[in-house]
Amino acid sequence: MTRNDTELVMTSELLPMFPLQTVLFPGVAMPLHVFEPRYRALTRHCLDADGPFGVVLIERGSEVGGGDERVSVGTRARIVEAAELPDGRWLLIVVGVERVAVRRWLPDDPYPQAEVEVLPEAPPGPEAAERVATVERLLRRALALKAELGEPAAAATVELDADPAVAAYQAAGVAPLGPFDRQRLLEQAGPDDRLALLASALADEVSVLAQRASWG
Repeated sequence: MTRNDTELVMTSELLPMFPLQTVLFPGVAMPLHVFEPRYRALTRHCLDADGPFGVVLIERGSEVGGGDERVSVGTRARIVEAAELPDGRWLLIVVGVERVAVRRWLPDDPYPQAEVEVLPEAPPGPEAAERVATVERLLRRALALKAELGEPAAAATVELDADPAVAAYQAAGVAPLGPFDRQRLLEQAGPDDRLALLASALADEVSVLAQRASWG
């Protein structure tokens, strides 16, 4: 987290937390299959209170059973669709709302909870639109190469939003990158830094994918 982030954070609040082995970005939707008893309780609490919860990446360990190590920057999320299965499991669609920084973890009883603060976004600079165009071009190329290699990926016809802040998260959500690269993107202070990092990461990914594709 940058010095500017630390200066801009707001008042802390207590938030139920759902550690995962993936990263959720603001404005991006994600499906969740909830089967552990503690996360069933978290789901019921959020639905009953119409409240949010936090998603953070697991740095080491498993999603199941506890004992994991978690990163300190995640995303506040809201449930937008929920279906309870006969055996008590849940199928959810959640959407990221905004970034949060974890200030303190509480005991995982009845489910993980943390004291968090919202991390505001730095405003885009004058070169943001140009950076969006670069990222969109690289993203389409990367996704096309993934399809050529027969690997799952979003459609290579993706079009990014005109708003650089929205576009950066939109691109990050579908970019063929690993969870720790995605976490670095989430931790950037605003769209300028996020788009610059995306362009660099996607250029590297395109190079690797093109080399693999050339092998036939």
